[in-house]
Amino acid sequence: MKKEAHLTHSRIEEVFGVRLRELEAERLETIVEEFSRGFYFLRDFDLAATVFGSTRVKPEDRMYREAATLASMLAKAGFAIITGGGPGIMEAANKGACEAKGRSAGINIQLLHKQSTNKYVKESVAFSYFFIRKVMLAFASEVYIFFPGGFGTLDELFELTTLIQTKKIAPIPIILVGKEYWTPLLAWIEQELYRKRGAIAKEDMKIHCLVDDAQGAFEYIQQIVLHKKRNTR
Repeated sequence: MKKEAHLTHSRIEEVFGVRLRELEAERLETIVEEFSRGFYFLRDFDLAATVFGSTRVKPEDRMYREAATLASMLAKAGFAIITGGGPGIMEAANKGACEAKGRSAGINIQLLHKQSTNKYVKESVAFSYFFIRKVMLAFASEVYIFFPGGFGTLDELFELTTLIQTKKIAPIPIILVGKEYWTPLLAWIEQELYRKRGAIAKEDMKIHCLVDDAQGAFEYIQQIVLHKKRNTR
């Protein structure tokens, strides 16, 4: 029978040659510093849109072109464009903002290997912790735009959806671009979560706005975000 390993604080310190209290204090200091730096970076942005999506999308793909087009339209309307700073959809959005002479920002993550920031990012901030980066992306903008993506995109989508559903943040428009990609997920949410399981309320299904292209997204943003902005001046 295998002997169970009991990793007490003293045992961990012995095995790894570190003092946990020192490590915890250092980590806490880094977390506080990164939050402070992130919010300081974001306070310089007034009207902004955050764009999410796959890192694997290529320039020849329709969604890449749609992301660039939408970012360009938004930049001309006075929005700063904020992304995670990486390739794919993020690059497309930053490119569209640059070509429209708008503000193009990236909120990046520092990895063990070099994290590449796309060449269209003109203002950036980087973090060591994914959860801090997610908080910054979640509090950066007046509208959140999701193009098709993988696990990371879905993680960010459901995090924002949950924050709105639980009223941890004020309702913010979440736009899903690409009906072919998003329709099956929304249908599953309605059929499985709402109708079959009763796991969500009917109004929770109104958190997202589904459009098929840049024009549809821009028209919705004009109607909801820009109209509201004008009325609060």
